[in-house]
Amino acid sequence: MLVVAAVLAALAITLAWPAPLALASAAWPARAPALALVLWQAIALAGGFSMIGSLLAFGASASGSLLGGLDDLLPHLVDGPIPSHYGVFEIAALTLAAGLAVHLALNLALTTVSAERERRRQHQLIDLLSEPLPGLPGTRVLAHPVPLAYCVPGLRTATVLTDGLIGALEDDELAAVVAHERTHLEQLHHLVLLSFRAWHSALPWFPIANRAERAVSTLTEMLADDGARRTTGAEPLRRAAERLGADVEPFAYADAGGVRPDPDLLEARLRRLDGPIEPLPLVERAGIVATAIILVATPVVSMFAILR
Repeated sequence: MLVVAAVLAALAITLAWPAPLALASAAWPARAPALALVLWQAIALAGGFSMIGSLLAFGASASGSLLGGLDDLLPHLVDGPIPSHYGVFEIAALTLAAGLAVHLALNLALTTVSAERERRRQHQLIDLLSEPLPGLPGTRVLAHPVPLAYCVPGLRTATVLTDGLIGALEDDELAAVVAHERTHLEQLHHLVLLSFRAWHSALPWFPIANRAERAVSTLTEMLADDGARRTTGAEPLRRAAERLGADVEPFAYADAGGVRPDPDLLEARLRRLDGPIEPLPLVERAGIVATAIILVATPVVSMFAILR
């Protein structure tokens, strides 16, 4: 049990600092943003499971198994006395594990509810203040001079363009922007962003949570660019990005929770649109997928191993 606790603690520390730093500074995610997104999700899941699992393993080491320890300990928590083989550190570890699990779960639930309320409010405002764009179902036009495009996900989705954006772009450029926003909706990027926003909200003092949320936001923008590239080609999207520039934050994502992507995002996106993107070799792609699976499987299998 102590060996399992030590292994999971080491994994949690690795996934809390050096691994996210290495992934955030790597160059390959721009060539395979979908795989990078999978790896970020694996790091987040495995990190949370490892933190909780290491505490449970250490706390249950006094009895030799987690279920046995709970059967041994729970009946005595109210009436006492606590079994003598449980020390202060074991009790503290079990308490902290339970508190952390509840905190993360509640934060995810509250973030989900808050995001859904915000989406409903945005849909109400869109219905009130905008008009449908003829020929493009699900696309609304907002009378505003600032060039802006964004999408609102949910059971009912909407892509919103401003008059300023329509007036600033050529037809093919406008089609590329709409394709970009619709890729966000089709690939359900709001759900990915939601989980990382909940992680950041649960651990606001944790610098890697903020770095991860920004990196994931950047990757979703690259994936949306790839969707637009498949629909309209790279050149119209590149011209639209160059025409609008970085100051007006083109292609804003309404469900990003106010998180700003990397300040160098526009330059990175333009580089990707310069020419064809060289895919990662098959061996590297397989290695990334295998790494993600191993990361998540390690704490899950370890926690099952300590149950009995």
